[in-house]
Amino acid sequence: MPNPPGGPHATDLKRAIGFWAGAAIVIGSIVGSGIFRTPAEIVRVLPNPGIVLALWVIFGLVSLCGALTLAELSSLIPRTGGTYVILQKAYGDGAAFTFGWMYLVGAIPASLGAVAMVFAEQLVELSGGEPATTSLFLVKAIAVAIIVVLTVINVLGVALATTVQSFFTAVKMAALAALFFLALAAGGADWSRLSTGGEVAAGGLAQAAAFIIFTYNGWAYLGLVAGEVKDPDRQISRIILSGMFIVIVFYLATNLMYHLTLPISEMAKETVVARRVAFDLFGPAGGAAMNAVILASVFGTLCAIVLTNSRVPYAMARDGLGFAILGRCHPTFATPYVALLVQGAITVALILWLGSFGRLSTYFVLVEWTALVFAIAAIFVLRRKMPDAPRPYRTPGYPWVPLVFVVVVSLFLLGIAWSNVARGDWAPVLGLAISLAGFPAFTLWRGLARSAPEGAR
Repeated sequence: MPNPPGGPHATDLKRAIGFWAGAAIVIGSIVGSGIFRTPAEIVRVLPNPGIVLALWVIFGLVSLCGALTLAELSSLIPRTGGTYVILQKAYGDGAAFTFGWMYLVGAIPASLGAVAMVFAEQLVELSGGEPATTSLFLVKAIAVAIIVVLTVINVLGVALATTVQSFFTAVKMAALAALFFLALAAGGADWSRLSTGGEVAAGGLAQAAAFIIFTYNGWAYLGLVAGEVKDPDRQISRIILSGMFIVIVFYLATNLMYHLTLPISEMAKETVVARRVAFDLFGPAGGAAMNAVILASVFGTLCAIVLTNSRVPYAMARDGLGFAILGRCHPTFATPYVALLVQGAITVALILWLGSFGRLSTYFVLVEWTALVFAIAAIFVLRRKMPDAPRPYRTPGYPWVPLVFVVVVSLFLLGIAWSNVARGDWAPVLGLAISLAGFPAFTLWRGLARSAPEGAR
């Protein structure tokens, strides 16, 4: 039979996520390696502090538009699978299958791989090595090892996973907040730096946008575990909006601190700007402490991504749109252990194939945010298809709020794709092509499911 006993919407996953654990998932999913790793990458391709800060504001507001829309959609359909479930309701099984395929073979393994590579680089540096001269094999091996460890933690239970993730989220937020106030209190802030800068090229603008989009990603992940949130009608919208507001303020304050305390030429020389600021304030001990904070931050983010995104193939299987084995729930730990193991295996494969933060993050952005555009656009469809359905929360400023997200993100995604192809890097476009292969794969799957004996499905 295509679904486990109990019907397509049955679930063995427990509603164990409260407000604070949910907020930690939102914040922890977004604030990870990006805020440490991307600022230096951004100023190398866009050496203009004013425009860089403007992009952080623009994509913060655009992400907020997406989060405001997602809050309505997730409250309307509070089921495990989040975006997948929304797409299924709006566009049908083919789109939902393709989204699940996209997540399983492209977006999430690439995201996990990019963040795991940052973790590996920072661990090498904290151990006294230099990532640029360290064997790439060793860096990849560390990245693979952390994926294995976090997969095991998540298999052992959602309570353990959210506890680990909440702890590391608190550590990184407190550390960066302290660094912000200490850096400004030290008297090194120079407001004139915001008016300096070099030439802005269209390709550099697109690359910078890709890095900022990557850093803001994660606000949609709570919807993936909506079926495990306590009192979802009331809590989901509160969690998403509270977490998103904190992240936007936090990102703008952190980037402002970077640009006020370091000239853009110095930022461009660094791998991690926060470590340089900490080094300037407290010497080598400060730099080492910031490395430890980065490791904690990345570890917490990885845990949140592993936890939330494994629910997509699980939900697909429970709806009969994937291999039934992916819908298995562990009898002791109540976790989708097969989906977690498959997700981990594909992540390892992408780490070994692409093997760099830049390529993995850009590959991820184009695939993931293309799916988000269609998910947010689903509100227009569901307002028509389900006009009388109870909506505990309604998106303010409808239809303009979701429309801003769809239009702005679509334009920037086209620019990112053009920029990468112009530089000869076809990996993101290839990732999108692999994702779109989900449509013929769905046709093939449906044909095989119809021809297979009932008990073999």
